[in-house]
Amino acid sequence: MSEAGRGPAAALNTMDEAAAEAALVRCCGASRWVAAMLARRPFAGDEALYAAALAEWAKMARADVLEAFDHHPRIGADLSRLREKFADTAALSAGEQAGAAAASEAELEALRDANLAYEARFGHIFIVCASGKSAAQMLAILRARMPNDPQTELRVAAGEQAKITRLRLETLA
Repeated sequence: MSEAGRGPAAALNTMDEAAAEAALVRCCGASRWVAAMLARRPFAGDEALYAAALAEWAKMARADVLEAFDHHPRIGADLSRLREKFADTAALSAGEQAGAAAASEAELEALRDANLAYEARFGHIFIVCASGKSAAQMLAILRARMPNDPQTELRVAAGEQAKITRLRLETLA
């Protein structure tokens, strides 16, 4: 991503084991994934890091995927947290919530209720790569995924986790 020697791979390569482990846990909370990524160090470059992350993620079992999900806050569990997340973001730079517009109270309540229904149906929290998505967009995505069977939904959610992991890895530089 950057010049040679700079970037997420270089950052991970130069960290001691404990620091690298902590950094990887922040990217993806599945302990088997973290251990596999630590075993693959050093990385030849950023693209090798991203390829390794995806390859190791593809090996994860259901329990590993659910462990990763447990490291995420529940979207919609608390209306005050939703209000904060979807507050007007005009002052923010092009970060994770830069595309999110202010959400109405009705949208926030609908998102909370839909999240609770999702969790009751699938037995795990709703995972979506929320970068740049408004509350209304996230609600539409959640509703579109509700008819999925549990195996399909776990695969879709795991794919979203992979996207989130990639974004978080990119910030390690």
